[in-house]
Amino acid sequence: QVQLVESGGGLVQPGGSLSLSCAASGSIFSINTMGWYRQAPGEQRELVAAVPSSGSTDYADSVKGRFTISRDNAENTVYLQMNSLTPEDTAVYYCNLVMVNGPTKYIYWGQGTHVTVSS
Repeated sequence: QVQLVESGGGLVQPGGSLSLSCAASGSIFSINTMGWYRQAPGEQRELVAAVPSSGSTDYADSVKGRFTISRDNAENTVYLQMNSLTPEDTAVYYCNLVMVNGPTKYIYWGQGTHVTVSS
């Protein structure tokens, strides 16, 4: 089994910054992609940012230029630095881990951490 432990999040004023981290542990054999998704009330879960093992990054258009994802392969940890936050960034943020073993893909989710942007 794989565990994802998220930290960070909280309440921040518009224009502020927050940093999230997610550490993976357990039966980790081959991480393909680590990333962050978010889900606002009444909305579907959406990709925020992801970084595959190749090191390239993928961002939602709404966060490009404001958020930065990074990954520490040695520690199986992924980070999300969020700057210039707006109320539209308010959501529950979920860490995501994808591992691949041949034809089989394994997907894991963190428990979610709340990010609230409000004055």
